[in-house]
Amino acid sequence: MILPQDRVFIIAEAGVNHNGELALAKQLVEAAANAGADAVKFQTFRAENLVAASAPKAAYQKKTTGTDETQLEMLKKLELSAADFIALQAHCAAHDILFMSTPFDLKSIDFLADLGLEIFKIPSGELTNLPYLRKLGGLRKDLILSTGMADLAEVQAAVAALLQAGTQQERLAVLHCNTEYPTPYEDVNLRVMETMRATLHLRVGYSDHTLGIEVPIAAVALGAEIIEKHLTLDKKMPGPDHQASLEPEELRRMVQSIRNIEIALGQREKKPTPSELRNRYIARKSIVAAQAIRKGEILSDLNLTVKRPGTGISPMRWDQVIGKPAPQSFAKDELIFF
Repeated sequence: MILPQDRVFIIAEAGVNHNGELALAKQLVEAAANAGADAVKFQTFRAENLVAASAPKAAYQKKTTGTDETQLEMLKKLELSAADFIALQAHCAAHDILFMSTPFDLKSIDFLADLGLEIFKIPSGELTNLPYLRKLGGLRKDLILSTGMADLAEVQAAVAALLQAGTQQERLAVLHCNTEYPTPYEDVNLRVMETMRATLHLRVGYSDHTLGIEVPIAAVALGAEIIEKHLTLDKKMPGPDHQASLEPEELRRMVQSIRNIEIALGQREKKPTPSELRNRYIARKSIVAAQAIRKGEILSDLNLTVKRPGTGISPMRWDQVIGKPAPQSFAKDELIFF
């Protein structure tokens, strides 16, 4: 798998937030690159190959784009041409960010494969599309499978189809996802990632449709290795996905927060870190004289106490000190030494 093994792979989902305009799509590439994302992903489709003329819009699409057009008519306005995608791929290379696009039909798979894509993202809606899964699985590329709207048995069936078609297990990852835009917090269910990791034995990530940046950051803390989040230039732009997307500065903050969490997760060994070692003798305590003690006086609970700093005998050795004669005279608060 060409996905990085040592850090979270962050995908800025441009999707159709270009509104069918190449110039806007290029600006999304630049915004994703400037925010520090690893990849920017678009959607490749021909509307007539994706939906029937009678297909209704989703409830969130009706809310954001109205009801005076069909889903087919809406998607037709959001298409990019083959030349547009070729230009976007070059624009991504110029800005040092990986170009990705999700194919939504078999012809789009062929087109993107011809462009040389090494990572294909399978959208949640295609998880039950067996011919589609077999075609993508047969490419033997890196695959990222979104699992929105599915139960675990459906995810297992999709994974099995991809593996049987030729995809190697180490080149397949799954993303937990909820496809409601925006997703209510009570429907996020981040712990599902743990279930999928244990059951599927695959790399697991999270595709987020909540408002804000908190949930994808939390997903990383729970072990997500891939994060996908929608990007828009302006949430007030017309179109189905803008309102549930991040603007460029929000994406930058999300990326930086994820990188900070990666560092903070650290290693599994419990030991003092270099930065806190200098605090150990300041914050810890030693056995000290609770009052003036004469040489030879028996050390006891009455003439000893525990105070900072921790440069003397550790209070964990209290029982070894009690009952011994003082080797010298000690002033009040003086560290006890032998």
